[in-house]
Amino acid sequence: MQQRKIPVRRCVGCNAQKPKKELVRVVRSPDGTVSVDPTGKKAGRGAYLCPNTTCLAKARKAKRLQNAFGVPVPDEVFERLTAEIQALEEAAKGVSPHE
Repeated sequence: MQQRKIPVRRCVGCNAQKPKKELVRVVRSPDGTVSVDPTGKKAGRGAYLCPNTTCLAKARKAKRLQNAFGVPVPDEVFERLTAEIQALEEAAKGVSPHE
């Protein structure tokens, strides 16, 4: 049997290549709005981030999401990304985020 090819994407924060399923997708829809895409299936231009706060901080400081999308990214998107990434980090450590 042939093995299936695993799609690989590059993190805009640390520039590391990782399997697509391990990264968090941020998407700019055709109407220009930027949002977090938990399913990875929304239509539009996508950019990927590692699920850790250091990559998010690097991407925000260097304005890499704005450069990837060509539009300013609102603070609400960064707040949602921070909350989602912190929840993923806590889940990886085995700690419930509501304790």
